[in-house]
Parts: sequence; structure tokens; C-alpha cells
Amino acid sequence: MSEEKNNEMSFLDHLEILRWHLVRAFASVLIFAILAFVFKNIVFDTIILAPSNPDFFTNRLLCRLADIIDVPLLCINQVPLSFQNINMSGQFTTHIWVSFVAGIVVAFPYIFWEFWRFIKPALYQNEINNSRGAIFFASSLFSIGILFAFYIICPLSVHFLGTYQVSDKVENIVNLGSYISTITSIVLAGGIIFELPIFIYFLAKVGLVTSDFLIKYRKHSIVLALLLAAVITPPDVISQILVCFPLIILYESGIIIAKRLERKNQVDTPAKL
Repeated sequence: MSEEKNNEMSFLDHLEILRWHLVRAFASVLIFAILAFVFKNIVFDTIILAPSNPDFFTNRLLCRLADIIDVPLLCINQVPLSFQNINMSGQFTTHIWVSFVAGIVVAFPYIFWEFWRFIKPALYQNEINNSRGAIFFASSLFSIGILFAFYIICPLSVHFLGTYQVSDKVENIVNLGSYISTITSIVLAGGIIFELPIFIYFLAKVGLVTSDFLIKYRKHSIVLALLLAAVITPPDVISQILVCFPLIILYESGIIIAKRLERKNQVDTPAKL
């Protein structure tokens, strides 16, 4: 019955349904953005500015490790950065921008759920059954990517970029907007990159990629992972390896997902015939 109703809907009807899904998704972002705007002390002091503080979890952990293995270079961000704002409305516009980004991050599971609700009527029952748990896995991977970027990449990036000097006569006083732009871009990039297995699943589902294709271009994917790691991390080897390694694991996970999907299609095909 739902399929017949879906077939009878016009293009404008689909656009109307999509519009309401987008409205609800944006409303969720707006609600969480307002909450982030209100609780600015938590958002800025506890989260955004935390990687630059010596008491940050990763900084303390690396310093302990540095003492154990006697490698002082591992102890990072022991001198808090100095921040400045040079625009009259700089802090206010930064507050709004960060609140909006926080709203997107927190509302991501609901946004994905709204997207799923829009495409679900167009799927067959077996496709719906095979896609169960997609929201959970997509949200989990996005959250893991954000946490990985925040706790691993951000402290390393802050330390490298914040302490790098072309001359001892030049003092680093970081612009607040520049710092926040760096942190948010790294965190969002981490969340999006960790969606790679979900992206591969949908490409394999519609037949655009196969496991053989992914295996054939495995070496190319490693080079691409290195290039991507070089873009979203500071130019030091340790940070690039820390980013590249998960990317390779995610790509290999995509190959496994594509293989399982192909095997399932081979089993289902004779039954349909």
C-alpha cells in the first residue's frame, strides 16, 4: 500500500516531504546551537580551548608516557597558548559560529535519521531489513571520528602549530578565530572521514563499486590516505601516521563490507529467479 502511494506521488510532493524533513533537521540543529550558545563556558573552556591546556587528558597522558620512556618531546602543550581577538565583533561572531557547529555535531544522529526517513519509502522490504542499524553505525562512526580527532589530532596540531617559530624574536599570540577554525575543521573532518565504511556500503549497494575494485586500488588508497592526513594534520610524521592508520583500517573495513554484500546478493539472486 505504501509503495503504491509512493508511486502515485508527484515530484512536487516529494519535494514537499523533503522540505519538512530538512525543516525538522534544521530545527534540531538550532535547538542544540541555542543550548551551546547559552552554556558557552562549557563549550569554550571545557571543550574548545581544552587541547591547549596542560591539564587536557591527552597532554597529561603523553607527559606520563614521556617520563616512563624518557622521551621529553612527547610531553606537549605544557605552556598554555595566549589568545587574542582583534575584531570588535570577533568574539560574538565566533560564539555564534561555534554554537552552530556544536549544534550540527550533537544533532547528527537525528539529521541522519531524518534523511533515512525520507529515503525509506523508496526501498524494498529486504533493503530496509539489510539497512537496519545504519543510523546507529553511522552515528557511532561519526562520534568515534570526532573523539579521535579531538583527543589525538587536535592536541598534536595545537602543539606543533602553536609552538612553531621562524625566529625567537617572533612571539606566538594566536588569533581566537584562527584557533577555533583549526579545531572545528579537524574535528568535523575526523567525523566525516570515519563515515567511509557507510559511504562504501551505499556505493556497493547501488553497484558503483565492488570488492575487486577496492582491492585493485588498495595501494592508491594508501597514497590518498597519506595525502589526506597531510592536509588535515600539521606537517609532522607522527600526526600523519596517526591519521593515516585509521583511514587504512576504514578502507579495509569497506572491502569486507562490499564482499559480504556481494555474497548476500549471490545468495538472494537464485531465490528471486
